[in-house]
Amino acid sequence: MISIHRIVLQRLLMAWAAVSLLVGLPTYYVELQQLDGSVVALAASESRHFSPAGLNADAPTPDELRTLAQRANEFVQRSFVVIEVYDRDKRRLLEAVNPGFAHIEEELKRHKHSFPIDAESHYQKFVVGAETVVQVLVPLRTAAGSDAGFFEGVFIVDHATLDELRSHVWRTLGAVLFAVLATTVLLYPVIIALNRDVLRFSQEVLKGNLEMASVLGAAIAKRDSDTGDHNYRVALYAIRLGEAINLPAGEMRQLILGAFLHDVGKIGISDNILLKPGKLSAEEFAVMRTHVALGVDIVEQSDWLQGARAVIEGHHEKFDGTGYLRGLRGTQIPLNARIFAIVDVFDALSSRRPYKEPMALEQALAIIRKDAGSHFDPLLVERFLDIAPAIHTSIAGAGEAALQALLREQAMHYFLRASIEAKDRPQPA
Repeated sequence: MISIHRIVLQRLLMAWAAVSLLVGLPTYYVELQQLDGSVVALAASESRHFSPAGLNADAPTPDELRTLAQRANEFVQRSFVVIEVYDRDKRRLLEAVNPGFAHIEEELKRHKHSFPIDAESHYQKFVVGAETVVQVLVPLRTAAGSDAGFFEGVFIVDHATLDELRSHVWRTLGAVLFAVLATTVLLYPVIIALNRDVLRFSQEVLKGNLEMASVLGAAIAKRDSDTGDHNYRVALYAIRLGEAINLPAGEMRQLILGAFLHDVGKIGISDNILLKPGKLSAEEFAVMRTHVALGVDIVEQSDWLQGARAVIEGHHEKFDGTGYLRGLRGTQIPLNARIFAIVDVFDALSSRRPYKEPMALEQALAIIRKDAGSHFDPLLVERFLDIAPAIHTSIAGAGEAALQALLREQAMHYFLRASIEAKDRPQPA
């Protein structure tokens, strides 16, 4: 039986992964933007300490230039590695460079900038080698508040500060993902509780459908026999052959339904033909053949039973095209019908009937082998010959109650799997 706990866990994990992506990626992006903002804020905070309180509007005095030069040399020994000062006509008045970071200045010369036309400070972040730097452009003011020039500096972010900022990004992202995971884990018992009754109800519905098909098929089988064992055995044989060729669960469910209901059309055949002890005449055999079309008409009235149609309609077709109802040939015959044709004939040969004794296993298999390519699909016959002895040993001597119990277990397994796979399958637009 498929575990609802495993199904819920798988789907919750998929939901957690999807929500983590939906929430984590925007969070990561926002945090990176904030990291950039924090780096720029550090540069802005440092640059505010550079400008003296008021400069000469026309041109800095020698004392002001000495003050600016002194400040510039102090700054390039700390966080700024390059400083340049321009007058209001954008002529450079002085430059200070930390010799240890001259390569940064050379790299930034490739990124030309224009002077701001507004009164605001401007900042631009770059990564140069292993260093993160911010280029700062700050207008300088006179004591009266008019333009006096521009301060340009290259601020380097020390690795410890940058590592702390990045660590904050990962801590925030981890907290978000943990919150999503915690919510997912808390949902698990809630979903299990909600699904327990739904699952029980679904199993009861599937069990009811399975029993309905089984009882209906057994009732039809008992019209021309004293037991429904044939239906149970051919269904079990069909399951084993389906497993041998890795038949999908959905196809397996339809195969089982078809095995139950393959002769459902016999309900419309009169007793004087169906129960005739001797050989049927040509006219009587023509009537008997109509049970195939009658069976198709019966299951067409039910969407759920439609899965049995392939077996009902095709189990009397022959691989060489000489069968009925439609005279299909080779792989034109549905796969489930080709599977069932083999196990149906095999069970008829190897089991006791009111009019015959059971045929020996080797003799029955010899007939199946001989009819490969004419009556039966030769590839399926090859697989069936490999598995038939073991299956026959475990099934042939079992009583009706044992066959029913074994079939119910295996059929419910595939019915549930088919239902879950159908739910997971993408729906057509």
